Amino acid sequence: MTHILSLAALIAMPLSAQNLKLNGVANNNRHDDGEQMTSQYVGWNSELQKPIFVVENGLYTMTWDGKGLTSPVKEPEVNIEDFYSNGAYTDNTKALWAANFNLMYGNSGAAYVNGKIVTVMSRDEQSTTDEELFAVRKWDAKTGQLLSTETKPKSALLESAGMSYNPVDGKVYGLFYITEADLAETITADPEYFVDDDDADAGREGLDAGYAICTIDLATMKVTPVTPGLYYYNFVTFAINSEGRAFALTSGGAAGYEGPDGRMYNIDGKLTGAQLCEFDLTTGLMLTKPQAGVDSETGEPYITYVNIYDEGTGYCSQYRRQSACFSKSNPTKMYWNGYVNSGKGINDNGSWTSLPDREWRTNGKYDTALYEVDIETGRATRLATIADRWTFAALWVDGDDPSDGTDFDPFFHDTQEPTEGAWIALQSADGGSIWQPVEKGQQYRYFIQVSEGWAIHSVSFNGTELTVDDEGMVTTPAVSADRNRLIVVYEQTGVDAVEAPAAAPAADIRVVASDRGLHITGASVGDPIQVYAADGRQLSAATVSASTTDVPLAPGQLYIARIGQKTVKVRL
Repeated sequence: MTHILSLAALIAMPLSAQNLKLNGVANNNRHDDGEQMTSQYVGWNSELQKPIFVVENGLYTMTWDGKGLTSPVKEPEVNIEDFYSNGAYTDNTKALWAANFNLMYGNSGAAYVNGKIVTVMSRDEQSTTDEELFAVRKWDAKTGQLLSTETKPKSALLESAGMSYNPVDGKVYGLFYITEADLAETITADPEYFVDDDDADAGREGLDAGYAICTIDLATMKVTPVTPGLYYYNFVTFAINSEGRAFALTSGGAAGYEGPDGRMYNIDGKLTGAQLCEFDLTTGLMLTKPQAGVDSETGEPYITYVNIYDEGTGYCSQYRRQSACFSKSNPTKMYWNGYVNSGKGINDNGSWTSLPDREWRTNGKYDTALYEVDIETGRATRLATIADRWTFAALWVDGDDPSDGTDFDPFFHDTQEPTEGAWIALQSADGGSIWQPVEKGQQYRYFIQVSEGWAIHSVSFNGTELTVDDEGMVTTPAVSADRNRLIVVYEQTGVDAVEAPAAAPAADIRVVASDRGLHITGASVGDPIQVYAADGRQLSAATVSASTTDVPLAPGQLYIARIGQKTVKVRL
């Protein structure tokens, strides 16, 4: 099948702010009897040998139209009449589906990735309170179908402030709550690793807990720390935008006064409350800037490093489960389902104080809202309060999440490769990889056929470029590894190629691929580098800064890259 792509059609259209549909894993955290969610007992199902309850937990959606926010509505809707009528069950499969929403609760974190959801619920083992367990459940985000459930031990380190997919490198990251004792020695031995000197004095050396940037393989739920240190902020959200920038919000109290704009200010007139932080996913470090100071006792000047944001969001929040997300078409605005206050309510005298939950309808305690956070300034805007105090363990923009439309399968991507013997993955087709069993010590020869409008630009074997002979054939070196990749980079030559501004001649630019990304030579400093997904989303934009440039990309996906005047297509 001829497949000609035009980069003119690959530019993602921005999402209209007047029609923002947000989906999420939600529960209503306030009722007249406290925090208990409501449920309806349907009846005993003799075939399933279990009682069926219909609960509030589940998938919900709400829409912001630029003026108002709709109340969260369950989607897909659960109708008892669809599986139970006249005192009998008519559809056991649907009855079980409805009852399973009781399990859709992510009190230890949740994530949406490309149509799939994972929820992590922390609970104590029933036989003893010494061991905390994590119930990990995986779901279809469209249908709400429970795909799998498993239990992980406390050592799995699955407690997080949030998890999010990075479309630039194809990995899932999170802010996970861990201890120093759980960090690898390669991290703790780093000269820049942060050590809390007070720990030893308090008798908890190596055991103090904090948040660390980690990757997580959602297929195995294995958490791998990236950061050389722990952060002791009370983080309440974590989200990555379509440019691969990672952000978190801290909880913030109500120390200050409310200004005429409705935001909270401190005594210095600066915004206070929850604060935005940005992380470097490569190092796991929070982005900071230097700030000069003078020691009050010695008078000696010093330099300290502080958050890049000078002020808070302007809204106080609570250290409870919250969530945030980006739309892939607007990487500058983060949507945040946060709290309205720090967990206190307003009493009859108009003072903020701790009040019983039974007064929730009038005291404003634990009210929730939808906010829009500007990642350039760190300031937030409260778009609207949320009816009935709904909270979301995961939140995403319907059809416009940075993970939507990728080839990435968060639950099975690591299990699709062969596990035994030696193989070559033939990465030349738009539809996926072909794994061919091979013998070590042998060479293999391939003919590469191209589609109309494309030519062979380069062929690499495990990252090393091969020569294509006059017959269009390539020969590999002797196979020495168990996992090998033959990757073909195609160059666009057809009439749909897009004209580019003055840049290095296309003939001088060479692009060689590996499972780590693209290696570019021959481009001029300042040449633009733009990478697109197969569905037209722009994944990254940069410029050439040296004689050679490496663009890290996730394996298992199809990319269109434009470097100067050259357009190439490759599946890694």
